[in-house]
Amino acid sequence: MTPTPEALSNWLPEAVVFDCDGTLMDTERHWQDARNRAFRQFGLMPPPGFAERAKGVHYVDCGRLMAEETHKPELAADLTAALLGHFLSLVAEAPLTMPGAPEFVRLLSGRLPLAVASNCPLEVVEESLRRAGLRRHFSHIVVPTEPPEKPDAPQRVEDGERSEVVRPKPWPDVYATAARLCGVRPEAALAVEDSLTGIESAWRAGLRVLGVGPLPDGDNTGHADAWVMALDRQEVLGWVQGWLSALSPGAGRDRERHDPL
Repeated sequence: MTPTPEALSNWLPEAVVFDCDGTLMDTERHWQDARNRAFRQFGLMPPPGFAERAKGVHYVDCGRLMAEETHKPELAADLTAALLGHFLSLVAEAPLTMPGAPEFVRLLSGRLPLAVASNCPLEVVEESLRRAGLRRHFSHIVVPTEPPEKPDAPQRVEDGERSEVVRPKPWPDVYATAARLCGVRPEAALAVEDSLTGIESAWRAGLRVLGVGPLPDGDNTGHADAWVMALDRQEVLGWVQGWLSALSPGAGRDRERHDPL
């Protein structure tokens, strides 16, 4: 059964951390086009189902996966470089936001700390949000600081366990770091994610998770606490209005920690 927003209706987050690709920005189709262009550049055909397997994967891992699944491991570095180059060209041409994302962000801006946790290069996230008019709403943008490695068995990050580096999703680092920079405990923060890779990352960091977008194959929502088809749905807007009412003066809650940014 798909978890609905009612699962979080009696809980008020102290910060919200957004994924970028496919959650705030409609860049997933740019990644898909970039993958297809990179495959064609080297005379390769995308393996069946590759788009779903690549969703939310760090672009370095994606380039490696492209090489592995086409049995051309020697092309991993070249495919990775081509993938990123094509993507940067596409996103510069047509930056688009996901339905309801700008409204969702603007409703919460100045009321709760907001951050972005992404597997994309920093310059891609910064430029995408800037061109969409959303950059000023986020106090922090967290991206990986080192190339991805194979993650170990999933486990949550306990308080006080901090890495010197920020590893990509599905490692928990980007979300754990974003919550810390927002000044809240991970369990007091909400992650908004569209991919199972990102949901895994947020869950491992200890955040509660709102999944958004079309359901993955098999209606598998992973560790999402709730799932909605889009951020412009009425139940989502009603939920956010409930948060804002709880944050209003006289709502009976200690709000010093929610002062405007």
